[in-house]
Amino acid sequence: MNNLDHTMVKENYAGKTWKFILQEFKPKGKFLTPFNIISLPIMLLGLVLIVIRFWKGLGSITNLTQEVPWGLWIGFDVVTGVAFAGGAYVITFMVYILNIKKYQSIVRVTVLNGFLAYVFYAGALLLDLGRPWNVINPIIGNNFGTSSVLFLVAWHFLLYMIAQLIEFSPAIAEWLGKRRAHKILSGMTVAAVIFGITLSTLHQSGLGALYLMAKEKIHPLWYSEFIPVMFFVSSIFAGLSMVIFEGSISYKVFSDQISDKSHASHNSIIVGLTKICAVTMFAYFFLQVLVFVHAQNWHLLNTPMGYWYLVEIFGFIVLPMLLFILSYKNNSTFLAKTAAVLTMVGIIINRLNVTVIGFKWDAVSHYYPSWMEIAVTFAVIFTEIWVFRWIINRMPVLRDSPSWAKNHN
Repeated sequence: MNNLDHTMVKENYAGKTWKFILQEFKPKGKFLTPFNIISLPIMLLGLVLIVIRFWKGLGSITNLTQEVPWGLWIGFDVVTGVAFAGGAYVITFMVYILNIKKYQSIVRVTVLNGFLAYVFYAGALLLDLGRPWNVINPIIGNNFGTSSVLFLVAWHFLLYMIAQLIEFSPAIAEWLGKRRAHKILSGMTVAAVIFGITLSTLHQSGLGALYLMAKEKIHPLWYSEFIPVMFFVSSIFAGLSMVIFEGSISYKVFSDQISDKSHASHNSIIVGLTKICAVTMFAYFFLQVLVFVHAQNWHLLNTPMGYWYLVEIFGFIVLPMLLFILSYKNNSTFLAKTAAVLTMVGIIINRLNVTVIGFKWDAVSHYYPSWMEIAVTFAVIFTEIWVFRWIINRMPVLRDSPSWAKNHN
């Protein structure tokens, strides 16, 4: 084959690939579903508000000020969202490091969920920066310095997204039918997993370390020098609760893509995760008690914030922990799902208590997110779900890989 024929073959192959990708962007199934009808207007509204934010500045749609520069977009979209993405490093650790093949079928969907969470919450972080084009500063150490916690968090965030993309990339290669690329990427998976687990554990605790510098601003019931440890431990059961919650929804919505073998093991996987959640929640509760006793904050319990603290501890840690124990003992997926939802609500409350509610709690003028901040947050979440659904419907995430790909695993 001469050079001209070789070039024509390559161009023809590239043209077919692009045609295939463009074809995949066409909607599959019904478009006017209840979810689409609800989410589309919110996404469009969010897009308009984002344009206004970048056109007129943060103050045009948010209640953020020089005194309170971090609000809902950091407290919920970033700090809380990253905790829910913790399931990826836990599941990959169990499958690839501990060799627990029971959870093999949920690895890809969990990694995808974690990757999208990081990508979209990185986008939310850009929304919160007054000058988003300066996002490169903490990465290169400019203005902050290499000893800054932000420098570490920025690098953890960036490198972990790359590691997760490598972990998920074999599914992309299978979708495109790239056998050679799949073989190479599959060989990189274990290294990416080990690297990603290390980065994620550091990143989860690093987010908590950011608030070590705000001792005088965070309510004493939520501040301690162990915030990084608390953030890390809670990310384990937060991430697994998201796996249970998201997995239960995917099991129903995408049931046609799930193999008979995965259908049969679904309940067993959920119940198995409840044991890990219960153990880590007990460890978290024990640490919370130690921190509270050490800080001698008994006098703060008989206050409005103290009552709210007790609601968080007993209503959203102890109660779901007991439900997880009961679900494992009774082999009940209903109790597991109930406990997962309560745990997720508890994580949201905890992260917002640290970053928003308990932050400058005694200020004369307290920060409250505007309706536009809330609308943008929902728009980000709905957009992530749309992308997640698009990928699930097209790539071998829940369904089995093609036969040729199994030889590379």
